Amino acid sequence: MPRSVIEAIKQGDWNFEPGGQEPVNLKETSALPGTIEKLDVLADRLRQGLPLWHPRDRLAYDETDDA
Repeated sequence: MPRSVIEAIKQGDWNFEPGGQEPVNLKETSALPGTIEKLDVLADRLRQGLPLWHPRDRLAYDETDDA
């Protein structure tokens, strides 16, 4: 069983999420996918051992911040 996202990826498990934190406890981001801002948010979550994805993270360009 991997202990971190990086360890899971090295083992070929791209769907691993660390336990102990529910996504609803994370602050969602309106940063566009692929932008430096979004990558910074994901890197920060990774450093903290949190799940990478929040269900309300922005997924597409045409989504508005007030949606």
